[in-house]
Amino acid sequence: MRVFGIDCGTEVTGFGVVEPDESSREARLVCKAFGCIRLIKTKSTPERLEQVFRELSAELERWQPDAVAIEEVFYSVNAKTALKLGQVRGVALLAAACKGLPVAEYAPLKIKSSVVGYGLAKKEQVQFMVARLLGLAELPQPADAADALAIAICHIHCSQTLAGQGIANGGAR
Repeated sequence: MRVFGIDCGTEVTGFGVVEPDESSREARLVCKAFGCIRLIKTKSTPERLEQVFRELSAELERWQPDAVAIEEVFYSVNAKTALKLGQVRGVALLAAACKGLPVAEYAPLKIKSSVVGYGLAKKEQVQFMVARLLGLAELPQPADAADALAIAICHIHCSQTLAGQGIANGGAR
């Protein structure tokens, strides 16, 4: 199962592609790709959202994932920031839906617990553990890409747990 993780942001949206290595004797995860979409601050909101949609759609087409995993909405003190983030999330969900892909959403605490073992882990801890779990020589940069990889890893871990319990669908909604 190839999973495309998305970490939505109002300035940078990270993405990462992870899949289990079915050929190895020991269970291990393989990073196929990661990167980010840097939004142009001088562009209007509709133009920025179109950029996210276009670039995510191109990456989804390129990597042909079996599922998309995305972070659930978190509650922010700043309503304007939360609204802007919600718009980016909506565009990411639309890109996945247009490709007919199942989408799983995970809370930030669940993602961090799945990758680091501690739900309140710092970004640096997430980057370090993502690099370790994927056997990367260096920490994935930027942190948004590392977060997207963590989201994909979380989905794989949750799907494997559910499959082990005989529950289908891997948590996708």
